[in-house]
Amino acid sequence: MFVDEVDIHVAAGHGGAGALAFRREKFIPRGGPSGGDGGHGGSIHLVANANLNTLLNYRFQKIFSAGRGAGGEGSNRSGKKGADIELQVPTGTVVYEKTQDGDYVQVADLTEDGQRVLLAQGGLGGHGNASFATSTNRAPRRTQPGLPGEEKDLRFHLKLLADVGLVGFPNAGKSTMIARISSARPKIADYPFTTLVPNLGVVGLSGDRSFVVADVPGLIEGAHAGHGLGHRFLSHLERTKVLVHLVDVSSSSGRDPVSDYDIIIRELELFPGRDASGERLAQKPILAAANKIDALDDPDRLARLQEHLDRLGVPLFKVSAATGEAIPALLEAMWQKVAASHARAEASAPALPPKATSLPAAFPVADAPVVREEVTARTESADRAEPVRSAGRFEPQEFSDAGTGPGRTMATKRAGNTTPKKPSSKIVAARAARKATAKKRPGNTTPE
Repeated sequence: MFVDEVDIHVAAGHGGAGALAFRREKFIPRGGPSGGDGGHGGSIHLVANANLNTLLNYRFQKIFSAGRGAGGEGSNRSGKKGADIELQVPTGTVVYEKTQDGDYVQVADLTEDGQRVLLAQGGLGGHGNASFATSTNRAPRRTQPGLPGEEKDLRFHLKLLADVGLVGFPNAGKSTMIARISSARPKIADYPFTTLVPNLGVVGLSGDRSFVVADVPGLIEGAHAGHGLGHRFLSHLERTKVLVHLVDVSSSSGRDPVSDYDIIIRELELFPGRDASGERLAQKPILAAANKIDALDDPDRLARLQEHLDRLGVPLFKVSAATGEAIPALLEAMWQKVAASHARAEASAPALPPKATSLPAAFPVADAPVVREEVTARTESADRAEPVRSAGRFEPQEFSDAGTGPGRTMATKRAGNTTPKKPSSKIVAARAARKATAKKRPGNTTPE
């Protein structure tokens, strides 16, 4: 069963309450507060799944509730987090949220497989009394309850993802056409309104080219007012790039082909739906296909339709879905329109900022050439040499001690250099004073 619109209620989990507890253990007086925090409530997420094609799973189950967070416990133990819920929907599902005024506002549009959207956020867990301990309040008895999770009334509306849409009067040959050009096998019969739900089919062409075709139930005059099956199924054509209008040119329908074309175009204009770019169905590129030419008994019917479409600038293809006559030319025209639409979408997409190809000057690239400055000669009397600068980095500093030769790098001084260093005058005087004090101590028998 095909279901493309459902209303559900989602409720995220409430957060757990914080615990009021104190540490009571032998030989540990005044153990202090030990109440842990409550666990967070579970959240509800929506995930797009390309393997689904209907919202049937939500027709009977309407309420979804995530897990509640557990309360905190003593010994600073936090409560367990509530379990999250993932709701699987077909790609192309649009999510609406009901406001307090009773209106529905769009909140998400899942157009890619695996796309994930947060529907309801779980409530935060409350703090235990251990979180309120301070230097002046070492035994707090204050705790927090968990916050409630979000609750929302939502509406899921499925809009099929297709590149080409087939429109026309009932029994115009749309189901026969999609069965001819793809592997779809919809119900086909010789009475009106055989197709009650939309059908999708993938068309494969040479050169690894492919596109998706959607067949929707037929329209009649007054469909915008609810006549026939109405035009609710036209929402599945909002994402299409091109529309193919099938017109029955045989005399079996008893209708005029020119009148059929004008009526369908008028119904498309009265449909209020728009795609993501704001384009309405009547503004999309249209290809006309005069179907059932194998059963054409009055050539004047085809001639009048050709003359009418020439004035409107709409290309007409004379095809037969039953025999496959002129179908390849129609498919190539479909592909050209789809490819042109993709090219326009890529050209209008905002350009991404250029990626950084170099690092800042403070961090030069290792492969970049580094120009080093010449190190000036140093005299033996210099205490310390200036650091040598290169392009964005420092060379090791050099040191020079009087009487010990030319300057040496810090790395050289660290590498086990055992050259004795002449003690300063202060160190020599301190050593002499310690020796003199030792001689004056009683019982000192050290010979002079």
